[in-house]
Amino acid sequence: MTGRYVIHLPVTAADLARAKMLARTAARSLAFLAHVDPGETTVSAEDNQGVRHRVFCDRRLDNGRRCVLRADHETPCTARLPMSRRSI
Repeated sequence: MTGRYVIHLPVTAADLARAKMLARTAARSLAFLAHVDPGETTVSAEDNQGVRHRVFCDRRLDNGRRCVLRADHETPCTARLPMSRRSI
C-alpha cells in the first residue's frame, strides 16, 4: 500500500493548446497548496491517456527552484512568472 495518492480530475478542452492553457491556469491557481506539484502537470487526449504532454518546463535552476514557464518556451528559464504573463 502506498502513502501517496494522485488526484486525476478530467477536464475537457477543444484542442491540445487549449488543454495546456487550462491546465497551466488550474495548476497555478492551486500552487499555493503545499501538496500541489504544478511542475508535474500533463495533458492527454481523452482516447489516448497513456500519451501525456508536459505543461510546464520544470527544469531545475541554479538556485534550486524550477522553471515556471510553459514546456515549449523559447526564452531563458525563470523561477518567477513575468508580470505580463501572471494572469495566463
